[in-house]
Amino acid sequence: MSFEIHVSGHVSDVVEKTVPRLVADLVASGITAGDADLWGPDAAAEASHRLGWVQAVTVSRPLVAEIEALRSELLGRGITRVVLAGMGGSSLAPEVIARTHGVPLTILDSTAPGQVLAAIDGDPETGGLAETVLVVSSKSGSTVETDSARRAFAAAWSDLGIDPADRIVVVTDPGSPLEHEAREAGHRVFTADPTVGGRYSALTAFGLVPAGLAGADIGQLLDEADATLLEVAVDDPRNPALVLAAAIAGGEPRRDKLALISDGTHIVGLPDWIEQLVAESTGKAGTGILPVVATPLSPELDLLPDDLQVVRLVGDAVHFQILEQHPGEVLVSGSLGAQFLVWEYATAIAGRLLGINPFDQPDVEAAKTAARGLLDAQPASTAPLFVEDGVEVRVSDPALAADRTLAGVLANLWRVVPADGYVAVQAYVDRTAVPQLAGVRELIAADSGRPTTFGWGPRFLHSTGQYHKGGPANGVFVQITERTDVDLEIPGRPFTFGRLIEAQASGDAAVLAERGRPVVTLTLTDPATEVLTLFEAAQ
Repeated sequence: MSFEIHVSGHVSDVVEKTVPRLVADLVASGITAGDADLWGPDAAAEASHRLGWVQAVTVSRPLVAEIEALRSELLGRGITRVVLAGMGGSSLAPEVIARTHGVPLTILDSTAPGQVLAAIDGDPETGGLAETVLVVSSKSGSTVETDSARRAFAAAWSDLGIDPADRIVVVTDPGSPLEHEAREAGHRVFTADPTVGGRYSALTAFGLVPAGLAGADIGQLLDEADATLLEVAVDDPRNPALVLAAAIAGGEPRRDKLALISDGTHIVGLPDWIEQLVAESTGKAGTGILPVVATPLSPELDLLPDDLQVVRLVGDAVHFQILEQHPGEVLVSGSLGAQFLVWEYATAIAGRLLGINPFDQPDVEAAKTAARGLLDAQPASTAPLFVEDGVEVRVSDPALAADRTLAGVLANLWRVVPADGYVAVQAYVDRTAVPQLAGVRELIAADSGRPTTFGWGPRFLHSTGQYHKGGPANGVFVQITERTDVDLEIPGRPFTFGRLIEAQASGDAAVLAERGRPVVTLTLTDPATEVLTLFEAAQ
């Protein structure tokens, strides 16, 4: 089998009670056949044009030769470095594919000016701008982050005397504004199936083009998924997608936090992709499943709250035997192509179990609208309540800052976390400059005693951002921003990258506060130094 799943303890009971109903309702075969009524009448219209992903393996086969031919052409011209400008589903799947296959792919899914400049400049190992091709990936064709990146790269090439026309490869939906503009500009264009939502697009052009151009064996990836197609399509209690869906979305009371742990698997970074797929698909109508990307040593595994379900991504059946000492965990093993397919099916089935539409994202637009409003208004920055060791502190509720210390603010924030709540850390900074900032997640999880997520902004707005606003109203938010002298113009726009990321952070904080979510914003004025200040306060 290309995918294996092992359940024990309380999860076994949940699976035994839940899966027979899914089998009797012909859910697996219904998804494969494109039955849009599986999620109820309110979701039918959306589902009717969002199930193309079940045919992705077949539809994507002809792309392999096209992508390999383009890669050979680019290499023949000395273009050896691939940069991907994409957000959410357009970047997370290619990142996992490239990292797992051990090929270099630079991901630009940020508007932090320092990160954009680093992507444009390149490095000695992978090449500079003269050796670079940019893949611009956007379903709608209007994503502000990818459009801004395209404009910045085009201007940089023009400054070098290089025609951007044959240095930009576009992946988009047919008929999008980006397709029309790209063809007029002379860019190479790949169009994807418009009936596949972004987070379900791993095995479409959105996942395959950038990873394939970087050198990943995308033919093998499709073979891996192909070997799993029958397993997930049959109405059988052994169907791994049915079992996985029941394990993560069944049971009463349901464990609505999902700790994702890589423990012995050869696949690199898969929990980040699962996080986006599950959070954006299920976090709505006041319900959902909150994925928490953790490690084998994360505090959550010591705390083991009753609302946390652990899923371990392991290497093979040998790991099943070793890890059976953790009853109640879900252990999964499989090839990357199989993982993509099983998790897509399982997430769609989880939506049915939760009674929601797994294909829409009704709350994602709220933060975008708020950011656009701030860009148009160009408001002055609000003064911080106080500054400690260079860290500016702002809060949505003045009561959180009663004692005017950074450690005190965080302690007050932990006190208002509901018993079934969570902490979300959102870092709107240049992660190429301070990658160590991600380590604050572990400290906050230990200090708060609750499951804690970490997201780089604005990337997470296209994934867990939906859950934050549409899921259960039991989260508290630590927003980390930076003040930097580094900035970059966006050609043809009245704002810079620095102004854009500032508006995105402020807009998201405003929407969260409007919906009653407590927010603490910490602005680092010297990020490399003040990361240590933040770590100390978080402990």
